[in-house]
Amino acid sequence: MELRAWSYDEFPEFDEEAADATWLETSGKEMGARYVPNVEYERIDGVGRVLQILIPTTREHPAPRKGRDASAYHPCVVYVQGSAWMTQDVHSNLPCIARLAARGYVVAVVQYRESGIGVFPDQVRDARNAVRFMRVHAAEYAVDPTRVALMGDSSGGHTATYAGTLHDDGSEHDLFPGTSGEVGCIVNYYGSTDFTFEDANPSTPDHNAPTSPEGRVMGGVDLNRDRAARDLLTVRCNIDEGTRMAPVLTFHGTKDRTVNTRCSVLLHRHLVETGHDSALYLLRGADHGGPEFWAPQVLDIVDAFLREHLGA
Repeated sequence: MELRAWSYDEFPEFDEEAADATWLETSGKEMGARYVPNVEYERIDGVGRVLQILIPTTREHPAPRKGRDASAYHPCVVYVQGSAWMTQDVHSNLPCIARLAARGYVVAVVQYRESGIGVFPDQVRDARNAVRFMRVHAAEYAVDPTRVALMGDSSGGHTATYAGTLHDDGSEHDLFPGTSGEVGCIVNYYGSTDFTFEDANPSTPDHNAPTSPEGRVMGGVDLNRDRAARDLLTVRCNIDEGTRMAPVLTFHGTKDRTVNTRCSVLLHRHLVETGHDSALYLLRGADHGGPEFWAPQVLDIVDAFLREHLGA
């Protein structure tokens, strides 16, 4: 065999006798994911925020390539990793998130400004700027800019759902003027979305206090005393019949010790009552996250929802 830089099509396939081998057929359409780490998407007050980007790959398309036919571009899910609004471990969930990328979605995991650096709604603005960044750089990361969704877990679920209510295109917080921060749909994994009842966070002794995660993200506010601030942080309190809101799909465990399942039930009911598209799935026995939320039966539902609202 000649030693040279072979193209895939030119390279001769092995066809020698191998009686003791088991031969398996491949189609070339089997999908995996390529990881692009620490892509800076914004810099505010000298502090950069980054994305962890997972890009679907196949034998035919092993890496993004500018100029690729647009039919080979993928829908994009901008994923907000939860952290109680504190410093995120944006790598902790990547193995599970890669399962979504392997279904044909470019997934960009957002590092938002944590409490102490950013006060709410800075985290929401970060998520929307991440959406804009992925649209601006669509060709670089094989993204179809017309098909973008938001997704998040825990405080990231709060950020993702709240981003559906904060229509700030063209504002001073829009770092990519002329590029939309809107999305086609939102997936909420056990979001910390409600602070209006006493046991909303059943394992947080200082719930709603200035030292609590929710108090800190509001700038050290006592949400027990400041009802206006508490309601501002609660997603459903900022949605009415006139609110423009993308369809929402929510999953929550029934034994969640960190965020009360009732948070998701109240949000879902309010969305339906105000005429918005919402679906709620409760996972029996599931705690605050875990492998259950990345099982095939759940990802099948997420996949179908994304395809319905973003297009196949």
